[in-house]
Amino acid sequence: MRRYDGEERALKVREINGFSDFCAALKECGFSMGGGNAKGVFALIPFDWREEPPGCPVRWHTGDADTDPWEWRMRVLEERDDVAYAKVFFRLSGYITREWYPLFLAVRRRGKNFEEMLRDGEVGRPARRIYEALSRLGAASVPELKREAGFSREEKAAFERGLTELQMKLLVTMCGRGRKVNRFGEEYGWENTLFCTPESFWGEGPIREAEGLSPAEAEEAVLRRVFELNPAAEERTARRFVRGG
Repeated sequence: MRRYDGEERALKVREINGFSDFCAALKECGFSMGGGNAKGVFALIPFDWREEPPGCPVRWHTGDADTDPWEWRMRVLEERDDVAYAKVFFRLSGYITREWYPLFLAVRRRGKNFEEMLRDGEVGRPARRIYEALSRLGAASVPELKREAGFSREEKAAFERGLTELQMKLLVTMCGRGRKVNRFGEEYGWENTLFCTPESFWGEGPIREAEGLSPAEAEEAVLRRVFELNPAAEERTARRFVRGG
């Protein structure tokens, strides 16, 4: 059932031919699925590596920093201060701008911090181990978090579930890339994705803004934008998108 029929107006999304277009469109829209699938809600780049829309220079996995959406996920973290990227929708990747992040925080955290969510049984044991390790380390990569939290090789699946859970609850977010450093302070090896808390990524501003919002009103505000972006979206799917269910 849809409560929004006839209420929404379609938001015209600009044509995307490169990274700058993508950033401008994301700023206007507020959020987007990260991969090449809208999942019934909304994605600025709705096609994947198997598709090549005629006349569109955007292509997945070419390595071109300007036209490859796979490269954009790290570029927004390294070159901008107004976009977050992590596994935030349907346990898959997505983007949320600074303007809209407090609304998602209000819905997902409902005014609680990590300790309060833990107290209320809303954080699983693997997620707790990862979060506490991250609190000790600051920004950290997956290998660093596994080592600090004491995850064995046999616990790989538990670690991945816990890290995704923290991202979905907006307790952890991606914050860029880094390489290992030896005892001489020299970097080596492959680059790894770094994670940190939203408080570290954004500062306290969005957290304080979220605390002043009603979770129900924040959810309705995001839903209205969803239906502006995709009037054909199913309400049940849209609410899962917003709530992180």
